Amino acid sequence: MKEIYKSRVYTERPAYADFDAPAKFEAIKSIIAKRLVQHPKAICSYSGGADSDIMIDVIERTRTLFDLPPIKYVFFNTGLEMQATKDHVKATAEKYGVEIEEVRPKISIVTAARTYGIPFVSKIMSGGLSEWQKKSVPLSIAEEYEQAADKAAKRAELKERYPKCESLINFLCCCNSAGEPRPNIQLVINSSKYMRDFIGEYPPDFKICAKCCDYCKKQPAHKVQKDYEMIITGERRAEGGMRSVPRKDSSSMCFTETGDGQFRLRPLYYVTDADKDWYKNYYGIKYSDAYEVYGLTRTGCCGCPISYKAVEDLEKIRPYEPNVVKAALNIFGASYEYRAKYNAYKEKRKNLNENTKGND
Repeated sequence: MKEIYKSRVYTERPAYADFDAPAKFEAIKSIIAKRLVQHPKAICSYSGGADSDIMIDVIERTRTLFDLPPIKYVFFNTGLEMQATKDHVKATAEKYGVEIEEVRPKISIVTAARTYGIPFVSKIMSGGLSEWQKKSVPLSIAEEYEQAADKAAKRAELKERYPKCESLINFLCCCNSAGEPRPNIQLVINSSKYMRDFIGEYPPDFKICAKCCDYCKKQPAHKVQKDYEMIITGERRAEGGMRSVPRKDSSSMCFTETGDGQFRLRPLYYVTDADKDWYKNYYGIKYSDAYEVYGLTRTGCCGCPISYKAVEDLEKIRPYEPNVVKAALNIFGASYEYRAKYNAYKEKRKNLNENTKGND
């Protein structure tokens, strides 16, 4: 049987990652306490979403239990936020008796989207397709690579032919820099089935890019966080995408040291959806109306095309906040339409393959 490649996130994990929910959260409290004692000048990003609600509750319970000093909470408002989220941020601050500072970006999400492009499918896919749109590297290099008997040599030859395009070559050919096939990782184009064929037959007529996230979230975050010793975020491996890709600084994703000497704590990194449900029920956590009333299962930048349920979620939001839905459609509409076309293409290819197998 062919061995399936798995990243270090899956092969190297701490013991508590496999504990049941009560024991896992006790371990998380110990980790939070230890790191806050070591690095008391800490800042925490709070989004108003479900993960953030679990995280702030765990942190505040830990602070109370161990009599730890307060930390700084920040909410990054992209300019495309539901009123339900903004109201919940205010209510959460009052609940825990803390200040949650609201920070807005210098470049609005509308300007970022119009200038650089809009996301499609995922941040990884958006980054790869953005590079493909900018650089003159044909999709046919993937066929060259796949047909080559010596794939390492072909990969080296492609590097010479297309200088400064290494990551794009890996993305299109589904390989790594050594020329070894890596078809099962998220960093390649066919991590989304038939994507390479789809964009070859139906090239996008709009700019694809996930820079709106950089300008509206990451850059404001870096500016605010730069003076703090430790940054706390609510990332979870179970969310997939970039959150499940290992960093170079450490295989343990819960706590890492960044290149500039800061520390990053991700207390919920090994928390599963089932763990979250247990915690919510046990401690009686109330999520925002976006979850409890509108029926969403995830929030964030409203209508972001990275969510496969973006259009479906907008329809859930529409009865309550029609203006924010209108804004999302104006900003991301081209990506929604292209994704619908891609989904139809996948279904067509799937049916074609099944019919072909049935006739064999």
